[in-house]
Amino acid sequence: MKIAIGNDHAGTEYKLAIVGLLKSMQIEVANYGTDGTDSVDYPDFVHPVANDVDEGKVNFGIIICGSGNGASMTANKHSKVRCALCWSKELVALGREHNDANILSLPARFISLPQALEMVKVFLSTSFEGGRHERRVEKIPCS
Repeated sequence: MKIAIGNDHAGTEYKLAIVGLLKSMQIEVANYGTDGTDSVDYPDFVHPVANDVDEGKVNFGIIICGSGNGASMTANKHSKVRCALCWSKELVALGREHNDANILSLPARFISLPQALEMVKVFLSTSFEGGRHERRVEKIPCS
């Protein structure tokens, strides 16, 4: 499995911990995020993650910014991306089960680091249910 990860300055601490978790799970990581805390523009780090997901170069993406909103909005501009902005494990599970989310957006300023790590585990261990949800997911893209 391969995961692309990207973050802005608000998500650096979380990104580093998530990369450590993924590597401990023997998951390959494409790291597009900043490693610093100086202010940067989140689209510069989110577009490469979304491109990798869109082109099938990775299985999933994880993006992190302060609120998760800007990162999620940016990722969802890509035609094959279904990015879920989540702040609880329950929302993560529903994003995967019902929406076949392929990118998880985390709001670093609104969840704790232990929560974020648990949410990543749920994201990676939850499958898309298909069925009635499949036709809905097929209607998401505009083009």
